[in-house]
Amino acid sequence: MKIGEKIKELRIEKGLSQKRLGQEIGVSQKAVDYWERGVNEPKASYIIALVNLFDITYDEFFAEIN
Repeated sequence: MKIGEKIKELRIEKGLSQKRLGQEIGVSQKAVDYWERGVNEPKASYIIALVNLFDITYDEFFAEIN
């Protein structure tokens, strides 16, 4: 699984739109879309924000990432 796929999976589980996720962590909807499609990857600071928002550990976030 890629980082973008993991973000999308967690976002959907949390019931958030791309726009709402972006608002929660301080990025645009387009940035979230790019992450999910694998165009870009989030900076470390955004990964920290994602882990905190989704209330998971780094190990849980990266467990299936390859």
